[in-house]
Amino acid sequence: MGKSSGTLRKVAVLMGGPSAEREVSLSSGRECVTALRGEGYEVVEVDAGPDLAARLQDIKPDVVFNALHGRWGEDGCVQGILEWLGLPYTHSGVLASALAMDKQRSKEVFRAAGLPVVESQLVDKASVMAAHVMAPPYVIKPNNEGSSVGIYLVHEVANGPPQLADDMPDLVMAETFAPGRELTATVVGAGDADPGALTVTDILTDGWYDYDAKYQPGGSRHVLPADLPQEIFDLCLDYALRAHRALGCRGVSRTDFRWDENRGASGLILLETNTQPGMTPTSLSPEQAAHCGLSFGALCRWMVEDATCDR
Repeated sequence: MGKSSGTLRKVAVLMGGPSAEREVSLSSGRECVTALRGEGYEVVEVDAGPDLAARLQDIKPDVVFNALHGRWGEDGCVQGILEWLGLPYTHSGVLASALAMDKQRSKEVFRAAGLPVVESQLVDKASVMAAHVMAPPYVIKPNNEGSSVGIYLVHEVANGPPQLADDMPDLVMAETFAPGRELTATVVGAGDADPGALTVTDILTDGWYDYDAKYQPGGSRHVLPADLPQEIFDLCLDYALRAHRALGCRGVSRTDFRWDENRGASGLILLETNTQPGMTPTSLSPEQAAHCGLSFGALCRWMVEDATCDR
């Protein structure tokens, strides 16, 4: 495939879409389009809307590069459309995408795989605002959105429960707050011939690692590779690969952690796995790939060459 095969392959890059992360997806998509054209592919940009299936039938791509983020693009919905159309696509399949997007269910998968996660529960929005649903400090977040949209940290000194914004869903997840450093590790494929777990980044911010810290230049500082005891560094890579496999992920995934230095290895907690990591200039996974000798173009090419149907 790609340059190596000597044939120009047509790639449709899905971006935008209707989710809360539309703008980030557009940014990811544009970067991927530029990179793939630089790798010699014929690329068609597709802003994913209700006519997506019809558009793809008109375009007739060889491969679909999924640069969508958030619901519809990351939760198995668009993957189902691509399976139905018989089009090879990047990233994870229907089940792994749906599982990873559902934070409570993915925690159950991680727990069954022996991976360390915090206690959590699904609670209705009214109950959360009426009284503390667990002892502070705890976190309230949507169960099926990504990118730190609508996350509430309830501090130990909080007098009352959080008052959630109107756009928060009726059912939210409450989880015990895991203190410590923000760490993340990317996995590129899980087969013996694949790059596998790449490296670990330590994310430094002045406060909560929120939406702006993730996507605004200068919003956070990435220490790459993370300055960690070797045991913790290796555990992050091991847990990331095990999480990728436990969920049944394909292609690229990124797993986020918290590490409480005071507790050693037992202080390392797996927060969640992202099956559609950001592909913007400030994104963590492309940075990690570049650090490991895989340029942005080469990473995008690997994803296209890895694409299949029935994922």
